[in-house]
Amino acid sequence: MKTARDQLPMVLRAAYLALHRQSDHRFAEYGVTADQFVLLATLHRGEALTQRELARRMPSDPSTVRAMLVLLEKQGLIQRKTHPTDARARTVALTSQGEKLFQKLWQAGEPIRKQIQNSLPPGTIQDLVRLLQCVATGLNTDLHTDLETVS
Repeated sequence: MKTARDQLPMVLRAAYLALHRQSDHRFAEYGVTADQFVLLATLHRGEALTQRELARRMPSDPSTVRAMLVLLEKQGLIQRKTHPTDARARTVALTSQGEKLFQKLWQAGEPIRKQIQNSLPPGTIQDLVRLLQCVATGLNTDLHTDLETVS
């Protein structure tokens, strides 16, 4: 019989994929994917970020972020500028068009957030968020350690 410990990776994957599918479905009418929504949401916090910082905060790999940025810039949703103190870096920010679209996407995602809330016992969302942050931090720490060992 499988223990909860054994089931955890598959259950986390199933939850992530369900969220991703729901998000892709909700955002499709706006021409945005779930991953692009995460990028827009990260930029929505207001500050211009370097591409590297954006990738770290999402979290995603820099090449995937760059590909999304090129596409979103062509659509007029984001703007990239040369960093004020590092000519090699670029900062990224939402345009006013990107901000308007993000607001629509946020509203379109409300049913998903309600579904998640309704699927959990009352008062457990904060605990779940904290626990998932612990998992993400733990797995990322191990990955960075493994990568440093290989280098």
